[in-house]
Amino acid sequence: MAEDLILDMIESHTGHDAGRRKFLGTALAAASAFGLESMNASAAHAEQSPPARKRPVSQNDKIPIAIIGCGGMGTFNMTKLMEKPEVQIVALCDVDSAHFAKASALVEKKYGRKPRTYKDYRRVLDRDDVKAVLIATPDHWHALPLIYSCDSGKDVYCEKPISHNIIEAKAMDEAVNNSRKIVQVGTWQRSIREFMNAVAYIRAGKLGRVTQIRAWKTDNEKVGRLAASKPPSTLDYDLWTGPAEKVPYREKAVHFNWRWFLNYGSGMTGDWGVHMIDIALLAMGEGTTLPMPAEVYATGGKWAFPGDDRTAPDTVVAMLKFKNPDFVLHWETQRSHPGKPDQGVEFISADGRSLMVWRRGWKVVDKAGKEMSKEELDREQVPVVEDHWQNWLNCIRTRKAPRSPLSSMAQTTIVCHLINAAQQSESVVRWDAAASDILGRAGKNTLSYERDYRAPWQLPRIS
Repeated sequence: MAEDLILDMIESHTGHDAGRRKFLGTALAAASAFGLESMNASAAHAEQSPPARKRPVSQNDKIPIAIIGCGGMGTFNMTKLMEKPEVQIVALCDVDSAHFAKASALVEKKYGRKPRTYKDYRRVLDRDDVKAVLIATPDHWHALPLIYSCDSGKDVYCEKPISHNIIEAKAMDEAVNNSRKIVQVGTWQRSIREFMNAVAYIRAGKLGRVTQIRAWKTDNEKVGRLAASKPPSTLDYDLWTGPAEKVPYREKAVHFNWRWFLNYGSGMTGDWGVHMIDIALLAMGEGTTLPMPAEVYATGGKWAFPGDDRTAPDTVVAMLKFKNPDFVLHWETQRSHPGKPDQGVEFISADGRSLMVWRRGWKVVDKAGKEMSKEELDREQVPVVEDHWQNWLNCIRTRKAPRSPLSSMAQTTIVCHLINAAQQSESVVRWDAAASDILGRAGKNTLSYERDYRAPWQLPRIS
């Protein structure tokens, strides 16, 4: 979420007036404090070979891409894609027309002409010339655009977490499997050297048998007390709400802060758990197939900020029990984690050694806590790391599975939803791997499992 936070801060505070523009410099200067540069700086850890010369890409070989959701992450992802010579941004879609000015100007500067703009994503999918879409909408608006993008024959890059709840994740997975489209999820930690080295180290057995994993993220997010008001003229609030419950408009519950309202997002567990828990599961899995927990226990609530209007818990402690292999995963969000980075994953072996990885680095320590030299990986064990957006584009060309395929990220996302379902229901939630569903009723009465769509929106039925 560091990249989410900085970019949304920039997007939210840089309007047309001079006072707001002054914030841009401050936000950019703060980027290093949030680790935004991690995506680029991580390349320095990798052995760099001379870049291969690329032939100029002809206009006929370019991939026409539309951006659905042009706020902070949408514009950020768009700029990363525009660095690639095979990309042509041809359309922008957003329910808030205020987002078009910045994004449209960037596209016009790059390609010499303005893109077409749309309010309704369905009009984008009607265009046969659009071959791929990037979805960077709030979580409650991921499922339908992704499903119908695949149905219309378009490849997709979708922001994380993929869904608002478990049933949506299953429907999205089915749609991708049926369409055979290339879908990359924006969990770019799978394309970062420190995380992939750590995963390879665990998979190679260098740490020994892992029996416990800890993953965490600090949660200091406050929105305060929010009063209802009239939506701005640029925003179609009814369309922004979409399939979610329609509640009175409150400015600070919409752009960016939707993450902390369970009507739209899944709190810090969904927003950051999908990054950190994903690394834990990936290290314990094979390929991109991940282990799923047999049982999930979680507790928490709005304990730090009880008077805040956010509805997602600010404090969560969860224990997840896995079988074959047998290990336990501990997930935690709270105010601070003394002696540890703001976020990270720690693997503990049966003999007491541990491996910790976070954005910017990784280390191995002995059971006394002394840092050890890392045992070198064999040549075939060293992971290949490439730009996350380039990986998607390459896979569109080759039709091979991307680094963060939706089928794999559906597993991680569902695990995050299981934690929230256990916390909301105050019950132990059990997962039936064969049925790919919650076993019994515990947890099924929560927003993290399923929601009734607001008319006229409907989620396609799962076969």
